[in-house]
Amino acid sequence: MAGKQRMIAFGTDGIRGAANVELTTETTMLVGKCVAARMCSGRGAMKRVLIGKDTRVSGDMLEAALMAGICSAGADAWRIGVAPTPTLAFLTKSLNCDCGIMISASHNPVEDNGLKVFSSQGLKLDEDAEKDIEKLMGAKGKDIPLPTGDNVGNILDKAAQVNMYLAHVRNMLRGAYLDKPIVVDCAYGAASRLAKKIFKERAPEVIFIHSDEDGHKINVECGSTRPQRLQKKVLESGAALGFAFDGDADRCIFVNELGQVVDGDQIMLLCARALKRQNQLKDNTLVSTVMSNMGLERTLAAEGITMIRTPVGDKFVLREMLAHDYDLGGEQSGHIIFRRLATTGDGLITAAQTLKIVSESGKPFSELTALERSAQFLKNVRVPDKEAFFENKAIAAKVKAVEKKLGQNGRVLVRPSGTEPKVRVMVETWDESLAEKLTDEIIATVRDELGA
Repeated sequence: MAGKQRMIAFGTDGIRGAANVELTTETTMLVGKCVAARMCSGRGAMKRVLIGKDTRVSGDMLEAALMAGICSAGADAWRIGVAPTPTLAFLTKSLNCDCGIMISASHNPVEDNGLKVFSSQGLKLDEDAEKDIEKLMGAKGKDIPLPTGDNVGNILDKAAQVNMYLAHVRNMLRGAYLDKPIVVDCAYGAASRLAKKIFKERAPEVIFIHSDEDGHKINVECGSTRPQRLQKKVLESGAALGFAFDGDADRCIFVNELGQVVDGDQIMLLCARALKRQNQLKDNTLVSTVMSNMGLERTLAAEGITMIRTPVGDKFVLREMLAHDYDLGGEQSGHIIFRRLATTGDGLITAAQTLKIVSESGKPFSELTALERSAQFLKNVRVPDKEAFFENKAIAAKVKAVEKKLGQNGRVLVRPSGTEPKVRVMVETWDESLAEKLTDEIIATVRDELGA
């Protein structure tokens, strides 16, 4: 007999787990009911929840359960089908919905899935709203009144509304054109259809790879976390650049004409410079996370741009941006937020803005994104219980010892993953061999203490 299953809860980017194991249809229906009850209260008689999904094979199953839960709480489920996460966020606000729910596990493997919840303003939920929903889920939704008769919610097809987002992004690319090919890796995911409509006329040849909506292959040896095939294709085709989305297209990683990966730090540098030239970078400030390279911070400072660091997660980046009305923020992983254009990390808008800047400059992409980096080693350790990390004194002592050894010449970041059963270890300094050595020392301690 299976053991008692822990209640699934919000992590750094929504709810996530193995489909039909942790994220079951029963759990998903409960989430739909509880989200609708919490997010649709107090906003008038019309209760609307927008639903989108990536291409995963479990998406249809979870979509059906989610919509059933929403309708059982008396709200209408508006379905847009396969679409990127930022598209859902954009339309949630544009269509005046009470909230939006994206069915996706982002860059995670095929067998995983997840639920990302957005407010009526297209923003990821704050902790208070998440706790309210978890409280309702903990009570199995027993306190939620269930309507009857014609007060039960309906399911409506709103897929045509995706054209609003399509027009929004296409408008950004007016006049943008590169004189060499570009390569686009869609990761067999949610961007596949839209990317072809947005980017197909922006170069003499636009080569799309991994661009079928194939939920059996999503993120498999492709996309933003596996750019090797993109690198090879860029070199083979003599392309000006290439870019890759993840499964739900809320992030984007690039490859330059030399076949080298260009990450979020370099794209933030490119875009911060462009916005500063246009006097559109509020207080000459960029918001990033603790993961960004020290080289980015040093380069920006030399050009009169301040970089503010937040915890990992684009919701924390956006929170800082909203608090101070900043224009640009993002993560090294490729989540970039253009606050005047989007309410969340948006891979398609990131690609559009980057193409526009490169097109207008006439310079090679490698030159525009050159960055002198510190040595940054990041390794992951899969552990049986990542929560045990917080109480482990031996790991804390090891981290403190490494920090003391580095002094002012480096940084250490050790944290549990918010989306996977892993502990992430990063050591950064200007000495590459030392960074690798100290990373491996911490990894060894984590393995010994947590039974990895």
